[in-house]
Amino acid sequence: MKIYRFFLSVAIIVIALHVSAQHDKDEYNTHWHNPPVSQGKTGTCWCFATISFLESEVYLKTGKEIRLSEMFIVYWEYVERAKAFVNNRGDVYFAEGSEATSVIRMIKKYGMVPFSAYPGKAGGQEFHNHSVMFHEMDNFLKYIAKTNTWNTDLVTSTIKDILNHHIGEPPEKFNYKGTYFTPLDFTDKILELKPIDYFSFMSTMSLPYNQKGELVEADNWWHCDDYYNVSVDDFYWIIRNSLREGYSICLCGDVSEPGFKKTVEAGTIPSFDIPYDAIDKYSREFRLNNKTTTDDHCMHIVGYLDKGEMGWFLLKDSGAGGFESPNKGFRFIREDYIKLKMMNIMVYKEGARKVLDQIIK
Repeated sequence: MKIYRFFLSVAIIVIALHVSAQHDKDEYNTHWHNPPVSQGKTGTCWCFATISFLESEVYLKTGKEIRLSEMFIVYWEYVERAKAFVNNRGDVYFAEGSEATSVIRMIKKYGMVPFSAYPGKAGGQEFHNHSVMFHEMDNFLKYIAKTNTWNTDLVTSTIKDILNHHIGEPPEKFNYKGTYFTPLDFTDKILELKPIDYFSFMSTMSLPYNQKGELVEADNWWHCDDYYNVSVDDFYWIIRNSLREGYSICLCGDVSEPGFKKTVEAGTIPSFDIPYDAIDKYSREFRLNNKTTTDDHCMHIVGYLDKGEMGWFLLKDSGAGGFESPNKGFRFIREDYIKLKMMNIMVYKEGARKVLDQIIK
């Protein structure tokens, strides 16, 4: 058995190396994006991917190249999550992970700031490291639950104190190119972002197609049900059409498969798993039901390539592992991997217009 596993691992690596070696990111049709940045030792890929996506959206709409603060969103996400923890008497999944929809939710309420106004790093850190910070918050909330101290003001102020100590306090106002803005004014006047313009999609047989539903996933801790459920064909069409129309995409799904190797940059579905012709709504749903497909990582699709029988996609990856290979901060993912293993996407409305017009009458 050990020998079999060894040769299986070797075969997977050889396949992935062969796939990766055939691709160069310069071959891809790409859309403007800021250079990749590492999320460090944090579980905040959801925020890094979505912020990168929105940076590209700002450039597309305004021509402005702006680096935005991921930690501004992360800060308020923890505050809102702690409030929900109290309001629901502890029945809230408290963890580092979340979803792209939560970024939009935080922007609606708190706005956004440039990275220069709030780097979210204390003590001159080179990389983010939330290990101690999260441990302190988690232990505190466990104490609150154990002692039934359901005091929103106490919990909120304490969580803020922990966050302020580790990543700093976010600004209420800041100077940007000689003018002072609040985060909400900056979002409206400089970024010109309108949260209502962004739509999220999933594809599952557990709900009827072409209607909204909840993404049933632990990281969707606030039970957002604004995901449009579409067929796998429409799901993939939205991705391809958005890219061809000039829009990038925020993509979330499973990266813990044999065909997804961080050290060799490529994500494919090996034929020993399932042949491409057998990938359909049933094979996809089977993996969702048995939890072999989970929403464990988010990335930003910034390019595409038509090469061979299947399409390829270029993704920005903030995960630390994404910086261990030659194309630091980038991944190549093939069409079969997206159809079988990716769970949800966020896109600008015009990229999904044909599908949305069928749903929203």
